[in-house]
Amino acid sequence: MTTPKEYIEEIRKKKYSIGGEPNPLTEDLHQAVRNLSAELYTKDVHFLMELIQNAEDNEYLEGVDPSLEFVITSRDITATGAPATLLMFNNEKGFSSKNIDSICSVGRSTKKENRKRGYIGEKGIGFKSVFLISAQPYIFSNGYQIRFNEAPCPHCSLGYIVPEWVEENPTLAEIRKVYGSCSDLPTTTIVLPLKPDKVKPVKQQLSSVHPEVLLFLSKIKSLSVREDNKDPRLNTVSAIAVKSETDGVLRKNFDAESYTLRLSAEEKGDKFGRECTYYMWKQKFPVRQENRVERRMDVEELVVTLAFPYEERLHRGMTLPGVYAFLPTEMVTNLPFIIQADFVLSSSRETILLDNKWNQGILDCVSSAFVNAFISLVKMTEEAPVSSLRWMFTFLPINCSSYQNFNAIRESIRLKLVDEAILPSDESCMKQKFFHKPSVVGRIMPAFWDIVEKARKEGVGLHNLSSHGTYVLHSSFDIVEYDNILKFLGVGPVKNEWYAKCIQSSNLVLGVSEGVYLELLLFLADNWNNIFLGTNIMNVPLVKYMDLCGCVSLCSITESAQRSQGAICRSREFRHVSWLIDWNREFKGVANRFFLPESTQGAIRSCFQKETILEWLKNQVRVDAISVYDYAAALIGHLGGKPKLSVTYAHFLYHSFLNDFLKAAEVGYLCGIMPLVDNYGNVTATTKRRILVPANGSKWASLIGSNPLKAEGYIELGEDYLRPGNFVGQITSEKKLLEFLGSHVAVLDIPSLSPPNAVIPAVSSPLTEENTFLLLDWIQNMKNRGMRIPEKFLTSIKNGNWLKVTINGSSGYKPPAQSFFCPSSWGNILQNRAVFVDIPLIDQKFYGNRISNYMEELKTIGVMFEYGEACAFIGNHLMRLASSSTLSKERVLSILGLIRYLRTNFLPPDEFICCIKEGRWLKTSQGFRSPVGAVLSDEEWKTAIQICDVPFIDQTFYGDEILCFKEELSLLGVTAGFSGSYQLVIENLKPSSCLTALKADAFLLLLECMRNAKSSESLVTTLKKAKCLKTNLGYKPPSVCFLFDHEWGCLLQVFSCFPIIEHAYYGSIISFYKNELKRLGVVVDFEVAVKSFASTFRQKASLSSVTNDNALSILSCCRQLKSTTYKFPSDLKNCIREVKWLRTRLGDFRSPRDCILFGPEWESISSITLLPFIDDSDNYYGKDIHKYRNELNSIGVVVEFKSGVKFVPSCLYFPRSTHSIAPTNAISLLKCLRILLEDKNYTFSEAFLRKVSEKWLKTSVGYMSPGNSLLFDRRSDLKPTDGPFIDEGFYGSEIRMYKKELNSIGVTVDVEKGSALLASHLYSHSDFATIIRIYKLLARVEWVPDSEATRKIWIPDGNENGRWVNPDVCVLHDKDGLFGLQLNVLEKHYKNKVPLQFFSGAFCVKSNPSLDDYCKLWKGWEASGHQLSHDECCAFWRFVMQHKSSKKEQILSESLVKVPVDSGSDGIMLFDKHDVFIADDLQLKDLFVQSSSRPLFVWYPQPSLPFLPRTMLSELYIKIGVRMISETVQKKELSLTNGLEIKQVNFRDFIIGKELVRLILGFLAGSSIKMEADKRHEAVQCLLNLTVVETLEPVAVAYTLLLSSGETQEVRATRAVRWDKESSKIFIQKMDKSAGKKNILEYATYFSETIVEGVLWEKEDQISSLSELIKLAFILKFNEEAVGFLMKSKNLQVFVEDEEFLSAAFPND
Repeated sequence: MTTPKEYIEEIRKKKYSIGGEPNPLTEDLHQAVRNLSAELYTKDVHFLMELIQNAEDNEYLEGVDPSLEFVITSRDITATGAPATLLMFNNEKGFSSKNIDSICSVGRSTKKENRKRGYIGEKGIGFKSVFLISAQPYIFSNGYQIRFNEAPCPHCSLGYIVPEWVEENPTLAEIRKVYGSCSDLPTTTIVLPLKPDKVKPVKQQLSSVHPEVLLFLSKIKSLSVREDNKDPRLNTVSAIAVKSETDGVLRKNFDAESYTLRLSAEEKGDKFGRECTYYMWKQKFPVRQENRVERRMDVEELVVTLAFPYEERLHRGMTLPGVYAFLPTEMVTNLPFIIQADFVLSSSRETILLDNKWNQGILDCVSSAFVNAFISLVKMTEEAPVSSLRWMFTFLPINCSSYQNFNAIRESIRLKLVDEAILPSDESCMKQKFFHKPSVVGRIMPAFWDIVEKARKEGVGLHNLSSHGTYVLHSSFDIVEYDNILKFLGVGPVKNEWYAKCIQSSNLVLGVSEGVYLELLLFLADNWNNIFLGTNIMNVPLVKYMDLCGCVSLCSITESAQRSQGAICRSREFRHVSWLIDWNREFKGVANRFFLPESTQGAIRSCFQKETILEWLKNQVRVDAISVYDYAAALIGHLGGKPKLSVTYAHFLYHSFLNDFLKAAEVGYLCGIMPLVDNYGNVTATTKRRILVPANGSKWASLIGSNPLKAEGYIELGEDYLRPGNFVGQITSEKKLLEFLGSHVAVLDIPSLSPPNAVIPAVSSPLTEENTFLLLDWIQNMKNRGMRIPEKFLTSIKNGNWLKVTINGSSGYKPPAQSFFCPSSWGNILQNRAVFVDIPLIDQKFYGNRISNYMEELKTIGVMFEYGEACAFIGNHLMRLASSSTLSKERVLSILGLIRYLRTNFLPPDEFICCIKEGRWLKTSQGFRSPVGAVLSDEEWKTAIQICDVPFIDQTFYGDEILCFKEELSLLGVTAGFSGSYQLVIENLKPSSCLTALKADAFLLLLECMRNAKSSESLVTTLKKAKCLKTNLGYKPPSVCFLFDHEWGCLLQVFSCFPIIEHAYYGSIISFYKNELKRLGVVVDFEVAVKSFASTFRQKASLSSVTNDNALSILSCCRQLKSTTYKFPSDLKNCIREVKWLRTRLGDFRSPRDCILFGPEWESISSITLLPFIDDSDNYYGKDIHKYRNELNSIGVVVEFKSGVKFVPSCLYFPRSTHSIAPTNAISLLKCLRILLEDKNYTFSEAFLRKVSEKWLKTSVGYMSPGNSLLFDRRSDLKPTDGPFIDEGFYGSEIRMYKKELNSIGVTVDVEKGSALLASHLYSHSDFATIIRIYKLLARVEWVPDSEATRKIWIPDGNENGRWVNPDVCVLHDKDGLFGLQLNVLEKHYKNKVPLQFFSGAFCVKSNPSLDDYCKLWKGWEASGHQLSHDECCAFWRFVMQHKSSKKEQILSESLVKVPVDSGSDGIMLFDKHDVFIADDLQLKDLFVQSSSRPLFVWYPQPSLPFLPRTMLSELYIKIGVRMISETVQKKELSLTNGLEIKQVNFRDFIIGKELVRLILGFLAGSSIKMEADKRHEAVQCLLNLTVVETLEPVAVAYTLLLSSGETQEVRATRAVRWDKESSKIFIQKMDKSAGKKNILEYATYFSETIVEGVLWEKEDQISSLSELIKLAFILKFNEEAVGFLMKSKNLQVFVEDEEFLSAAFPND
């Protein structure tokens, strides 16, 4: 036997010619291996996956738990200088010679064609991936000790696959040290000395080994990764050990099985380890023919495994793979379950090939597997409570995937699940779980669930919520956390009406506690507007109220809102609730008010969301919140004039006030409007009433007598209010109610009684002392109350002679208005001096000291008390004398003497003077006047006489004696001497017409009067109208004059229109009267002068009359004022800045802020703008204007370039000829834009953007607008001529420095963002290379055309020729090559040049030809008479079969006129579908094929193809209009030949016997016909009536086909039997029993068909079944036992009545 070492040497010698002739294929093999290893995998990790895959495919001894271990060490055990070494240990059977041959070859894996046996590898180069990380891999297995080398072998120049025997470095002992000396080495060890640059990636990948790697491996049960270093602190690899364990419970279900698998993982630093259990579902599916691929041709069944993690999936901080091909891929599906299948992987093993047919077939099965697994999970746990099923629904794929294919799976799962009964309903009264389809299940709102649960706990029967038209989702599922899951399944809320039905059918209102009842109301309130408004819930009785019997009743929301039974109310304050309910019952609900129960209101009061409930009750239920006051006010209108209710109401108010339920003000108001019962028993409801206490014992009766107020509405209160009462348990004591009314209803008596506005008769004569004081008390009460005493009443008291007085010692009675109360002796003094006056004094002896307590009341009724009043009494008497006649000189002098006498006796004469000083009794130069204002003349008045007219006392009339009373005259108001009588001058000032052109001293006196007088407004008014001021422009009114100021006066000299006061005329003193001049309107302040100047300036500017001199003067004045404290106010500054007064070069006037002072920096930009430069030409301001640069700058003129660029956008003006715009002009414009854009908030106006959008930018395609221009990017793959790129040759490279500015005006500076522009110029190109460059860019940016103009595609014809076509005539692929003439196949032109998906995305180009295209293709074939090849026909109908639907079948039916027929060697022809037939009757087919010269039957592929099954193709032919031969052919019975030899036979001798009839009767009684006895007897009677005729000649029949052309095809055939119904004869060809079995079977067939067609001619659908039975019975010669068995096997029988019929028909049998 050959040893392992000898076998290796044999391979080296024979295969690689080491020691022999060189192998000519050596270099080719070397290059193939190197290319495949370098290109196949893109990441270092895949060597690890391949090694795990190889270990899974290995074979293991029975009883061995397969394991795989990876150990990385820093020990250089291979002596290759490797910085680290990776070792793999596997306890497989070990390498065989066959395995050695395979690993020393390329593409000769021992696992090929073994997919059925569970092998998961397939590439044959998996092990060779280790060369990515190791240059020299070693293998130690079953005695083999070999290594391979990446470098070519020096003996055969071939690397990778040439084995070398290894004796040492490493030895098995060295390997054992790394593995661990305590254990035996596993059978196979692979040693990989790592390349230096691969150490870190390998360690990273080892640290990232996924814990779920064993999930779908059937063999390997444990896998570990660890690092071995002498110093463990140097370990950097995260160690992990993963184990898998199946629970052993395997549940099979037809083609599926399920089990649970537990993975455990222990990581370094993980103290307790981690575990996860997975529910595994494995299901088999047959492989569909259209999904077969070469690499899986031997596989007949797809196996799809789904893993559902019960806990958190095991992971290591990485993304979780969702797709496994036994080992994890890098595809994250975002699905909550894991998919495992034998996917075809990409070469990198990172992903599955989504467009692979095999994989598509697998993915198509995933949704079915998931649904089966899910239903198994949900429904097979019979004992589990419903709540425990909820977590299973977390496996539903509610989130979208980033892969469209998995989104399709997600949608397919959803569509399947919505038709499955998977959701439990709430059937709490039953132990049985009920599941329903999601479409018939509804959700109820969470808040209502809470109500239901609480109501159930309180014993309310809400057990079957699903009895109201919708299955209600189980409460454990109906939670917020499952919203997305339920939305995914399409579960929506129950209909709004459901809630009304549920509430109405349960005791959910009265049967629950108030707390639950409030939750119900809150639920309705929260969802009212969105859900319940307008639904039937409004008619459900759910509003509680207290009825008049004291019981809780219900009404609906509609009834409450419409107030049909009364208004439902609640108390504003909880302490009033029982009070209102009790009194409402007492009043018998007369106010039509009903209250919520006290318990309900109490619950609302303590409810957390009471505001919501109360708002809803108020707005929707119209529950009124009322107080005791509101209720009391409402009651008033419903008392109905009933005395008893009115008195009860008074008691209600009394007790409500007594219990502090009503405030005093509220009681007062209610008492004022409540109805009262008078002493006649009448109810008075008017609010304008006055109530008197009863006359008996009243004060008003003793003073006034009878009721004088009756006419004013005063009534006397009734007796009922005096009696005690008892209401709702509240007792009213006697007279308490009257006291209450006295306080609140104003039941009146003197002194609280308001008097009438009428004369009191009692005061017309003397009053007794008692009534005097009662009257004074009455007046005192009114004063205390602040009440106005009625005028007539007071007048009668004042003027009545009822008050006792003394006059000079004599007694009498006087009106109070003529009486005095004098406590001192001044009365005697006045009487002694003024003998012509009598003064009456109140008799204090008569009234005593008590009268002193009514001082104020006496004053009120006119009694006088003061000395001053006495003086006034005397003075008034004198003035009455003066009014009737002129006072003489002597009387005047005596008056003056009286004043002097009073002063001498130290009595003030003020009151006396006051009474007489205003009287017109003093004679003056202007007639009799009052002393006030009169003047006693002297020398000081000479100057003032010029401007005023004063009344001087007539000294001629009074003589010099009047001069002795200067002091007394002064007291009377007479002016003696000027002594500052400025005010008097003003009061007697001459009119304005007499004050013009005043002398200087007169005007200055007027100013002095203004300064010193108390009131000079009239003087100011008069002078303002007079032209009294002398100015440089003549005499002017003060209001238009200016007082010159040397500091700011220059402002007044700019224009010559300002009148300035002449200082030379008035002298410098005029300046001291600034304030007075200012009051007269003279402008004395800079601020006011500025306003006048501004007004004048604005006016002249508006007329464009500000001359150049004016302008220069203004600038000069600005410079002069700069050195003073006077500054222009902001309004003047704004005026100067804003008013248009500066002339520009454009010939117009503009405001300074809109002007620019020209400078050299403006030269370039001025060529393309119309900027407002100040006119500095010699014809206007000249160059001198530049001297005022600073002043111009201060008033807003732009003097700096940077500040003036803001004008450029609005002044932009391109010349008509864009060719005249020099590069410097464009660059200058961009510089301006750069300055503007330094302000981040700056935006261009629409006007500028319109201007700048003109065609002025020079591009490679001519002058274009910025919006249609691009800035070229040298980094792009384009060329400057590929689109409208700005011409850098014209502008220079400097143009690129203004990228931001160009972008701001619309230039596209990012080429990718300019895709639309490139596309718009695309059609100007015909160079294919240019078009490809542009297409690549458009594809990269995912460009989409925005108009039909850009929806064209270039179809090249060479490099420079071609045509632009519409996308509608293009298609990406034409895999069958059918559409080369009809469509432009883009794959042919653009493959590997432009991504084809660009054309589908941008132009909506079809990926493949559509059904319409195929129909047009077929029509073309129809019209051309084209003979189709087998491949063409197969390709067409394959497409139709793959895309068939009812709608598309209709299109085909309308489009296809002809269908294919097989014409033999001539190929496949197309014939009219009405002349072609489906051969559903092969006998007819044979007849017509043999006799017809043209094809009559549709084409079918020969042999039959999997993708074109014959049955499906036949169905399609039928749907598009092809008829079946059996249904189309017309059958005609040919007449029998004359002279035919026939003979009549006894049918019983033949075969129409008893057993035939029995069989037919059994069939008619059973089967699906179930015919009644009499009818089935009638049906077979025709058989019994037949005459059987036998002939030796054939019985012929003709079959005719009518074609669309009118032509007919006819064939003839012979039949053994014919039933002539007209003659009730059956013709039978004599049977040759020796002719063979075929003839017998043919005879039996014709016989059975003829018999059945005759019996069941009305039951055509049953003919075939009965015919087969009779045929079989015929062959069995109608043997009785055989027929009996046959009938039993078909469950047929005859009944008693049938047996009787048979006995009668066949009496001899």
